[in-house]
Amino acid sequence: MISVQVCAAGAAVREAVVAKLRQAGIPVAAAPGTVVVAAGGTIDQALTACAATPHPSGHRLIVAADTLTSAGVLRAFRAGARILLQTPEATPDQFGAAVHSAVNGESRLPYGVLVRLLSGGAELSMPVGVQPVASLTERQLTVLTLVADGHANADIARRLSCSEHTVKNVIYELMARLQVRNRAHAVAHAVRAGLI
Repeated sequence: MISVQVCAAGAAVREAVVAKLRQAGIPVAAAPGTVVVAAGGTIDQALTACAATPHPSGHRLIVAADTLTSAGVLRAFRAGARILLQTPEATPDQFGAAVHSAVNGESRLPYGVLVRLLSGGAELSMPVGVQPVASLTERQLTVLTLVADGHANADIARRLSCSEHTVKNVIYELMARLQVRNRAHAVAHAVRAGLI
């Protein structure tokens, strides 16, 4: 069973994170958990709150912060975090997916954060296992969103005023870019990564 503990820099921050976790169906424990979510306005505030709270050895660390800076992201990884979320933009489903990824030992870094790290010129040595998410074109995101909403290729083609063949090509390209096996895997991967 998943056991999640929330360490937060303030009661309001904690309540916001706990609410998103509960909406995702993730129970929050008062006692130390196997997954620890450190939350704060900044990564440093989240890490400070986490350091002040006891948790079991071998726990999985998720950092959720309002502001993610290049230096903060690197500090989070050095502190053992393998999953980062930007709290205001993260949906309850993304919080739930992050917890499940942490339980499975996976690492997640949102694409936008990776782009900022690389464009900011920060020296980046990513830990083993971190899987940055590939970027998608606007058309690929539109098609993927429609696929996620359950639309068939013919319906997507009508909505976008293009041919079914074009839709198939776009789906093929986005699946190759995301390195996924099928449409369902593409949607699941995009949801976990916060693309849609």
